[in-house]
Amino acid sequence: MAVEVEKKLEILGAAARYDVSCSSSGVRRAGRRGGLGDCASAGVCHSWSDDGRCISLLKVLFSNRCIYDCAYCANRASVSRPRASFTPRELADLTMDFYRRNYIEGLFLSSAVWVSPDYTMERLLLTARMLREEKGFNGYIHLKAIPGASPELIRRAGVFADRMSVNIELPTERSLRLLAPDKRKEDILGPMGDVAEGITGNREERRRFRKAPAFVPAGQSTQLIVGATPESDLRIVRLAEGLYGRYRLKRVYYSAFVPVSEDPRLPGLDAPPLLREHRLYQADWLLRHYHFTSGEILSEEHPDLDEELDPKAGWALRNPHFFPVEVNRADYESLLRVPGLGVKSAKRIIYARRAHSLDFDALKKIGVVLKRARYFITCNGRYFTGRGVREEEMRRDLATLLRAPARKAEGARQLSLFTGAGSLAGVEDALSSASGEL
Repeated sequence: MAVEVEKKLEILGAAARYDVSCSSSGVRRAGRRGGLGDCASAGVCHSWSDDGRCISLLKVLFSNRCIYDCAYCANRASVSRPRASFTPRELADLTMDFYRRNYIEGLFLSSAVWVSPDYTMERLLLTARMLREEKGFNGYIHLKAIPGASPELIRRAGVFADRMSVNIELPTERSLRLLAPDKRKEDILGPMGDVAEGITGNREERRRFRKAPAFVPAGQSTQLIVGATPESDLRIVRLAEGLYGRYRLKRVYYSAFVPVSEDPRLPGLDAPPLLREHRLYQADWLLRHYHFTSGEILSEEHPDLDEELDPKAGWALRNPHFFPVEVNRADYESLLRVPGLGVKSAKRIIYARRAHSLDFDALKKIGVVLKRARYFITCNGRYFTGRGVREEEMRRDLATLLRAPARKAEGARQLSLFTGAGSLAGVEDALSSASGEL
């Protein structure tokens, strides 16, 4: 590797660490004759796949030269720091070199807005096209859709990318005007809508023409900064719910605000609000996998998530009339509402009770963790302890059970690309693995 390229990699790899919207690929692409590599649906990022594998990608900025001066960004125009930019060929050659050495399984490519949104988006497009058409690269590519870029460039880039993302960054237009006055809400939602429209249209096209090229087959994601502005958790969860519904996003990533300057517009935090980030990931999980709505998780009377309890346990304590749930008769949706019962546990219960009635010993044998669930379920009309539990006692015990995973989440940190193979590119995977099933 040339010294100049190595220096660029050091600068731009470190600059990419603030973008946590790395996603599992969710797409499968077989190897082709004359090409190199393939793409497995288990995903590629510095994280863990569903089958427990540690997987990796080259996560880097194309450039950290930026024309914008966003108060919360380490790469903003007014900050004094080393600046660098790749050329499309340098980055394509670097990706292929790393792939051949088995360092990576794919590429996550973002960039500061350099010269103009269209100029930057065109550079990302040229890199992806060079990898696919000239290098024959069949691995995973995640491209950032640059806010303000033209729909035509977004459309052309989507043909070469497996996943695209455009970071919404702040929860409200008011906060965007305060901290990122160079950006407009329309510039962010426009590319997001272009990608969503392209995905929908491509699905119809591929139904009619089997050989039509795929467009962003793994969908799109976004990132939201938590703690830089005063919005409540309710506002953030409602926003995520709206993004999932309107743009069919695969994931919303939450990034605890890291103080990078002494700008008076920013809050004076001693440390990033990682526990709040953790709770928002749990609430997001309820939206995506447990069929909750934002209004059930939070309300105007309770606009912020409980630091001591996960959102599902908090909902359960606010809705005592829903419990106990009888595991031998409850439907799947009701089982999902029980704290401590996840998707896998609920499905195992539905399957196992077809053969025989379940008691608490049978639940343990099929892998159900009763530490939290025991307060909210009955087996053949009987509680685990033989009686119901008072709310004060339940809250105390649940808070004790959840305090240790929360401390693990509070201590989690994203590592640099250069700190070793265990670097984390997606915070949620580390946090959700600490808390287990909700």
